[in-house]
Amino acid sequence: MTLNNVWIITDNQNAVGELCGGGRQLGAQVSVVLFGDQNQAKEAIASGADKVFLFEQPENSVMIEAYSKSIAELLRTEKADLAMVYSSIRGKLMAGRIAAQLATSALAISELKVEDGRIITRRMVYGGAAMRTEKTLSETVVVTVGTGVFEAGPKDETRQGTVTAVNPNVASDGIRVLETRPKQGEVVNLSAAKRVVGVGRGFSAKEDLKMAEELAALIGAEMGCSRPIAEGEKWMSKERYIGVSGVFLKADIYVSLGVSGQIQHMVGANPSKTLVAINKDKNAPVFKQADIGLVGDIYHVLPQIIAKLKAQK
Repeated sequence: MTLNNVWIITDNQNAVGELCGGGRQLGAQVSVVLFGDQNQAKEAIASGADKVFLFEQPENSVMIEAYSKSIAELLRTEKADLAMVYSSIRGKLMAGRIAAQLATSALAISELKVEDGRIITRRMVYGGAAMRTEKTLSETVVVTVGTGVFEAGPKDETRQGTVTAVNPNVASDGIRVLETRPKQGEVVNLSAAKRVVGVGRGFSAKEDLKMAEELAALIGAEMGCSRPIAEGEKWMSKERYIGVSGVFLKADIYVSLGVSGQIQHMVGANPSKTLVAINKDKNAPVFKQADIGLVGDIYHVLPQIIAKLKAQK
C-alpha cells in the first residue's frame, strides 16, 4: 500500500533526483517545493515530480526558513501524508519549523517504508549502537532525509507536470541575514561514490596518505576517513569523515586502511556492499564486520598492492 500524497522540500537541486525516486516508491503523487527557477522546476518534473511549487529565491536579507509558515499551509491544504525535507543545515531548521506549525515533530531517519497505510521509520540511537523502529501517527509526517537513503530513478524529459508559483507569507521572526560567505571546504559526495578508500589512525603522518590516494586513483575510488583524521589531526576535510555524525556510504566496495572500526565509524561504513579491512591489529573491531580482512602493516601491505595493480595496467 502506498501513500496518496508525498511532498519533497529541498534547498539543494542536486538532491531532487534521489528524493523524487523515494517519493515515487512511497506515494501515488509527488509534489516538490523548490527555491529556484522554471528550469529547475522542469528538471524536477523529469525526475518524477507531478507538481512543483516554486518559491522565488528570497531577498538577501531573508532566510528560506522564513517560508516555513507558507509551506506548512500548503501541506495542510493539500493534505500531505508525508513531507520529506532534505537534511541540509537549512533543511533541518525548516523541518523543525514546519513540524511545529503542523503540531507534530520532525524525525531524522535512515530508512522509511509504508505498511498498512502507516509510515514506518528507522533511525540510529545511542550513538549508532542500536536502531529504533517507529510507527508514525501524525496526519502529516515530517522527516529529514539525507543522500543515500533512496536511489534516483532515470530522468524522463517527456513527463508532464504542473508548476505553481507561490507568493510566500514571509514570517517576521526578528532574524535577518547580514552577510553571506562561501563555505570553506571540499565539495565531495561520498554517499554517491561506488568505491571508497578510507584511512584511519594506522597512518602515522599526513604525507603517508599519498599511498592511500594512489590506491584510490588506481581503483577509481573516492577518499574517506575516520573522525580522528578529519577532526583530530585535520589531515582531511570533514566532508570526508565517515561515521555516525558524518557520511553514510552506499558503496559497492569500501577499503578500510588502518581504521580500528569503532561503532561510530562502522555505522557509516556498513551500508557498503563489500567491506575490505587491512589492519595490523588482529583484534581490531573492524574485522568482526569485514567481508575480507587482512592482518598486516599498511606500510608493508599497501606498496605491494599498489605494485600489483600497476603491473596489471
